[in-house]
Amino acid sequence: MKNIIICLITAFSVAGMASVANYAQAQAPQLQKVYADNTYQFTGVAVSKTGRLFVTYPYWSSTYKYAVVEVMPNGTAKPYPDAAANGWKKGEDGLNKWVCVQTAYVDDNDYLYIVDPAAPFLGKVAGNAAKVVKYDLKTNKPVQTYRFQGTIDNNSYLNDIRVDTKKQVAYITNSGTGGIVILNLKTGKSRQVLQADKSTLPDPNHKFIIDGKEFKKQGQPAKFNSDGIALSPDGNWLYYKTINDKILNRIKTSSLLNEKLTKQQLAGEVKNLGEVANTDGMIFDKKGNLYLGDMVNYRMVKVTPDLKASVWFKSAQLIWPDTYSVSNDGYLFITTSQINKQPDYNNGVNKRTSPYIVYKVKLPQ
Repeated sequence: MKNIIICLITAFSVAGMASVANYAQAQAPQLQKVYADNTYQFTGVAVSKTGRLFVTYPYWSSTYKYAVVEVMPNGTAKPYPDAAANGWKKGEDGLNKWVCVQTAYVDDNDYLYIVDPAAPFLGKVAGNAAKVVKYDLKTNKPVQTYRFQGTIDNNSYLNDIRVDTKKQVAYITNSGTGGIVILNLKTGKSRQVLQADKSTLPDPNHKFIIDGKEFKKQGQPAKFNSDGIALSPDGNWLYYKTINDKILNRIKTSSLLNEKLTKQQLAGEVKNLGEVANTDGMIFDKKGNLYLGDMVNYRMVKVTPDLKASVWFKSAQLIWPDTYSVSNDGYLFITTSQINKQPDYNNGVNKRTSPYIVYKVKLPQ
């Protein structure tokens, strides 16, 4: 394992620095704008097998309109599945409406999963409204709603999701308290593992510096626990990390699914792959390459199946690359949530100068 870590760090240091140094001479892939919103902040994106595009808007501020939209061919946004589901108001139970949707994901069988941590303004969970809803995209009807009472507490924030259709299991990061929720899609039962483990909490000695200053919220260092998550194409490895530090972790899914392992034994199965980048989301392509954003340096990073990391490309348009989805025709879709430009993280000053944008870029051949 030591050799793998050294390989990863060395590859990133050498290949990554070389890529940045030669960036001016390199042919950067073209970022194509597919959707933009100049008013409301979005985070999540999901592309179906037939090319349908879904975007999610968390209820993080009073500048809010809807939670989930489908982007129509003419570029307009249509509330999904309908306006009623997007009409939650404070004081309602939120059990059957979107409260604060974080992300969406389309599985290999073309089912759409919408993750609603139900924690407006990044506060506590509203009632027991935290949920994941699975939709049949052929009918646009919900197949099942999964709830997590008894698995998570009201300080939790369900964040990102990956689905193994063969094992009928979903993995969800909890960025509120730090942990990974394992959801049995057949029974609806769930449990949380690696809660408050060192791998699901940021390194306390790492300062998150972006745009030349420490990232703070209302004067205090902002902390994001386990956030980005990715499932290898063979379903054997789950990769995950926090935003605040650069460490990339992975663990065998066979270990995660082994309920006989103690908390300590499971923690011992986590592989620390060394420092790669401060990233929000991440995703695999079909070839087993892992793509991560690097919001600090406005670039995208690629990690090959043999754990060699390098800079894929850099662009000033990558203002906090957040969430990713891979389309059937070989494009990576990227949201730019511009979290680093928000007033909460800039002493009340809104530093955003461009719309929130969903881009697509052709994956390397």
